[in-house]
Amino acid sequence: MLTSRVADDLSFDLHTLTARLDRSADRILQAGYDVSYRRFRALLIVGELGTATQRALAEALGVSEPSVSRMAGVLAETGLLEVQADPGGGNRRRLSLTPPGKNLVEQCRDLLERRFAGLVNRSGVPYNDYARHTQLLIAALDASERGNNPRGRRDHA
Repeated sequence: MLTSRVADDLSFDLHTLTARLDRSADRILQAGYDVSYRRFRALLIVGELGTATQRALAEALGVSEPSVSRMAGVLAETGLLEVQADPGGGNRRRLSLTPPGKNLVEQCRDLLERRFAGLVNRSGVPYNDYARHTQLLIAALDASERGNNPRGRRDHA
């Protein structure tokens, strides 16, 4: 049974849920593919961008460029990521997935999605409802960050 505590603590519960999902994903990927969730996310983002700069990846991950540079070096050594000098010159690097990197991202993404769908199903929450509400929350946050909240307020999470 839900209590009034839900209204007071939902934002903290969401942070707890996210942290626990991240730790669980890390354990699953370490056991199944010997890759950390953080490195998987980096590969996933590069794959979604097609080709990314280290700066863009650092921004997407919320980490420093030197941190991404070190991670990119490790992922390149393992053959999952290609790191090339930016044609524009300077010290910029362009990142792209190698074929084994693309394959790993696909396998890990599928595994995590299946495991998460099972968790949602066991919770009794309809998966499609959870997915729809999550997308609505993300869209509202995006709109708020752009300063055009669809409800006319400038609420920030």
